[in-house]
Amino acid sequence: MTNNNILSKRYATKEINKIFSEKGKILLERKLWIALMKAQKKLGLDISSKSIKKYESAKDNINLKRINEIEQKTKHDVKAKIEAFVEVANAEENIHKGMTSRDLTDNVEQMQIMLAAKIIFGKYLSILKHMLDKSNKYKDIVLTARTHHQPAQATLLGRRMAMWAEELLFHLEKFEKFIENYPLRGIKGPIGTQFDMLTLLGSREKVKTLENKVANELGFTKILSSPGQIYPRSLDFKLISNLLLLSSACENFAKGMRLMAGYELVTEGFKKGQVGSSAMPHKMNTRSSERICGFGELLKMYADGASRLLGDQWEEGDISCSVVRRVIIPDSFYASDGLCETSLTVLNNMGTYDAIINKEINRYLPFLATTEILMIAIKSGLGRETSHKIIKKYAIGEALRMRQKNYKENKLSELLTNDPKFVRAGITKKRIDNIISNKYHFIGNAKKQIASITKKAKKLLDKYSEQIKYKPKDIL
Repeated sequence: MTNNNILSKRYATKEINKIFSEKGKILLERKLWIALMKAQKKLGLDISSKSIKKYESAKDNINLKRINEIEQKTKHDVKAKIEAFVEVANAEENIHKGMTSRDLTDNVEQMQIMLAAKIIFGKYLSILKHMLDKSNKYKDIVLTARTHHQPAQATLLGRRMAMWAEELLFHLEKFEKFIENYPLRGIKGPIGTQFDMLTLLGSREKVKTLENKVANELGFTKILSSPGQIYPRSLDFKLISNLLLLSSACENFAKGMRLMAGYELVTEGFKKGQVGSSAMPHKMNTRSSERICGFGELLKMYADGASRLLGDQWEEGDISCSVVRRVIIPDSFYASDGLCETSLTVLNNMGTYDAIINKEINRYLPFLATTEILMIAIKSGLGRETSHKIIKKYAIGEALRMRQKNYKENKLSELLTNDPKFVRAGITKKRIDNIISNKYHFIGNAKKQIASITKKAKKLLDKYSEQIKYKPKDIL
């Protein structure tokens, strides 16, 4: 069930599409109306069981054409849906009693948000599990680490994966709290005072009981005490900000994949029959990683859009925000869904080109060792700035020689140990070569950090043992 939206048609899964489809929304609206009728009947309102059963039986009978016909006449979407439901139920007019339109629309939109948020949360948990699995799988692959996109020191490919996993873990813990504490607007009436429902039921206790029953039926444990006609739109900004923050770890991962693939160190997977370029047959583009980055950019746009609704409601409320929200809320979930599906696909299909990784680390290792060589020079009695100047002179010279003349052998250790000041300090080529000969010597606490992040995530992953098993659908 896709919706008239390119993100919905091309990237979102049926679970998310169902929630935000027109029929899906109407089903939730009818669920709310029925829950309200049942609660009102228990609290003494004259509503027959037969009437409720008629509405329950007609719940799935949704005629979008008829609803549109009524809306063309009434110019009011909620009124059209009320009339259409009464028609198909062929029952007494018992729905929407004591409610205003926002009692329906805001609460239903929050139901959509809650349902979709739980799905996206589960998919990101699976991504975290996949990232950690890759982190441990690649914990012995020594890689040239880069800062400012320049070779810096040695790291582990698994440690790089753990870096992204830790970022995701941090934001997942925050999103879990957001979902747990997300409050329903509740049945508050036109301006939030519950006057109409109080008049209908006759006591504050009954109004409170009704609201709690409805919230429980809709899957909410918390209810706002004193909103106006609408719930605060800052909650929308909080929601989309959380979705954006979750995407950041995946976007960093995707950019890392694109850069590493450009050096032929890794692949995101390239299936038989797949085409990288219509003009250049040899190309194996990281198209899925690029797509992840595109979703991340969309979420930044939607977060900006949500920020523009903050503090922009007049008095007890208005609907000037409705046009923006009709775009940014479903689209934020479509983009998040597509991002999760694509990230999981890349994580499942990625692989390494170990020969190229080893070739690169061997080429750069003497340069990557310069920080330790600097410490050796200092310990041998040379001044810190003097040592830095000497190492810089030979390192840059050797790097330029290798680049300009395509020399394969890195002779930095030989050049350094022939320098007169290094000779006088007793720093020999053998001493430096002994350091460079073991690439694992340079990884520092990388393995311990992988283990630490894996341990940190265990509690959350154990708590959601079913969600982490999620497998992505096939993507275009």
